[in-house]
Amino acid sequence: MAVPFFDIDERIVEASKKAMELCKDEFARIDEIQEFNQLKMLKAFQEAGVSESHFAASTGYGIGDRGRDILDKVYAYAFDAEDALVRHNFVCGTHTLAVALFGMLRPGDTMLSVTGIPYDTIRSTIGIEGNYPGSLKDFGIKYDEVELKEDGTVDLEAIENRVTEDLKMVYIQRSRGYSLRPTLTCADIEKICRAVRKKSRKTIIMLDNCYGEFVEKKEPLSCGVDIMAGSLIKNAGGGIAPTGGYIAGKKKLVEMCSYRLTTPGIGREQGATLNQSRELFMGAFHAPHVSGEALKTAVFASALFEILGYEVTPKYNERRGDIIQVLKLGDSEKLCAFCRGIQKGAPVDSFVYPEPSDMPGYDSKVIMAAGAFTLGSSIELSADAPLREPYAVWMQGGLNFHSGKMGVMLAANSMLNS
Repeated sequence: MAVPFFDIDERIVEASKKAMELCKDEFARIDEIQEFNQLKMLKAFQEAGVSESHFAASTGYGIGDRGRDILDKVYAYAFDAEDALVRHNFVCGTHTLAVALFGMLRPGDTMLSVTGIPYDTIRSTIGIEGNYPGSLKDFGIKYDEVELKEDGTVDLEAIENRVTEDLKMVYIQRSRGYSLRPTLTCADIEKICRAVRKKSRKTIIMLDNCYGEFVEKKEPLSCGVDIMAGSLIKNAGGGIAPTGGYIAGKKKLVEMCSYRLTTPGIGREQGATLNQSRELFMGAFHAPHVSGEALKTAVFASALFEILGYEVTPKYNERRGDIIQVLKLGDSEKLCAFCRGIQKGAPVDSFVYPEPSDMPGYDSKVIMAAGAFTLGSSIELSADAPLREPYAVWMQGGLNFHSGKMGVMLAANSMLNS
């Protein structure tokens, strides 16, 4: 049977039907998670008493902006946090993480990453790479890390051996970044927190939660994490927030972060919303459902490409800690063809032809596919990859499963045609 509106090879159509059959049980599980988290978000809005008046814009200092404060309460409830700081003027996830790190760490403190080396963009903030002025290293804050095991899993014994009472922070990155190690589920995060607490009750446990919001019923802050941060143009903004980020966790720690975002003594009390509040509220409300749709898209892609003979991680029926799907495609031609197919499945810039190019911080060319309503939004269907062994592509997003599924099929079709 032909696919409406799109010219897809019959072999891809048949493989997609088989993939859908394989995904039935997993989709039912995701539906359950979606419903749970969507109802929790509905309750968060009601508990916070959200009203039309909270969407009004503020200017200047933004003093007394009720909508800004109520949005913090919504996210705090949704994330099981004592407090939250949600702002449109967090320019990206990396900026949000940097505000949190600088807000809590002081000269002489040590930050211990227990999930190996963090993702590329945060390394210059820490001072691991780039030697930029103003990094944590530049302020005398020390960095150390616990390497992952050979299979990419967290080394709990090594963590326990490295944590001491005077260690200021343990840093966890939930998602895999440009690596093939498994993403952390809440169960994994809870094991890390237990290992830390065996040795220290004072150490701050911080989580980079990017891509992991609303993929499980449980939240990391209920698993022992003290504070976490993420981006609103990923899961947490529901594809509607045009920019921004959040920090959520223990009240005292969130307050410290607010003093870094603005100034000591002012903190969260100022900051004009500039007519962004309505979209941020709408994004929050849609976030659990949209995150579930992205999960379904990832599961479908995993099943389809396994049927087509490719190595995938995670497999379609594995438990997931984020929305990212990795497909090992074997060579650069297939990788580029995949990204061009993803681009053809976009509602915006579908006519654009992605090409590999040099990018700062990477030792090989990188290709990216993203046709999004919000520039750089990775809750919308996108794919990117460095052109190097094992020629794997990292795919994420999908505002709704139907268009996400078509994007994946077009990617497979593009590979077949190439």
